[in-house]
Amino acid sequence: METMNQNDEYVKEEIERSMKHLSDPKVQHAIKVQSYIRSYVTDFLRESGYTEIAPIIISPLTDPLNHPVYDPKIHAYGGDMWITQSMIFHKQIAVQELKKIFIMSPNVRLETEEKSQSGRHLYEFTQIDVEAFEKSREEMMSLAEDLIIYTISRIKKEHHEELEYFHRSLPDYTKPFPVITYEDAMKKYGKGFETPLSKEATSPVWVIDIPLKEREFYDREYPNKPGVLRDMDLIWPEGFEEASSGGEREYELSQILDRIHKKGQTEEQFKWFIELAKEGIKLTTGFGIGIERFTRFVCGVKKIEDVTTFPKIPGRISL
Repeated sequence: METMNQNDEYVKEEIERSMKHLSDPKVQHAIKVQSYIRSYVTDFLRESGYTEIAPIIISPLTDPLNHPVYDPKIHAYGGDMWITQSMIFHKQIAVQELKKIFIMSPNVRLETEEKSQSGRHLYEFTQIDVEAFEKSREEMMSLAEDLIIYTISRIKKEHHEELEYFHRSLPDYTKPFPVITYEDAMKKYGKGFETPLSKEATSPVWVIDIPLKEREFYDREYPNKPGVLRDMDLIWPEGFEEASSGGEREYELSQILDRIHKKGQTEEQFKWFIELAKEGIKLTTGFGIGIERFTRFVCGVKKIEDVTTFPKIPGRISL
């Protein structure tokens, strides 16, 4: 009975916290900005010839991720499925036929508790996922730059009052964004370079050529640089850190199998994707941009929970 009473008290406190959160004018303004971002991002992609597809919520195949999270596994129908951590494999499958796609994709990543203090982690968030058939990394970097410039420009032009509320002044970013290799970033800033790089930057900046040990198995290696991937991460300026992550995808069966083994994973884990590769697939390239992180940057707010309706902060059961 004591445990039940404690649970009841926790539920009461969480409901009160949620209602207080939703009544905060700062949160209300940020949610409006997020609504504009969602609209303008999808406008841009449709105008660029991309087809929106529905998100996948649960599947026997999802992103393994390259950092510790709690396992969102569900046992049903005599087998195991997972709540979507990202749609990376579904993007790669769908784009073989649909060629240019995007998804406003819910992601669940049950982050460990220490991420609660970062100001930029939620365990449930929305990612604008983009993928294209037989496009290079450089072509998709250019698309992402255009998307960001377009979206920020429209908000500045059409909703400057929201930026004024946040005392936020954003420059007119121009492309191409600066580029630095992972190796050079390590040499200049050391381990954990993302934070000092972001604080020093005055525009979004790309980090490219990321080592395999820092990423999942599914991205493509340089043919002449073993262990170095044709990946790209975009870093927001002003200390807001990661904006986007992406790269060219591996499509050769032998490379996929080799990479799975190098990462200490098993073929059984990815049998669905391996079967697809056996049938034959071609190069695709894509990226994902976190909508809440995009909103946080545009508004210039410290805590990511202040830009969404029902924030899921790591380590806490929330409404």
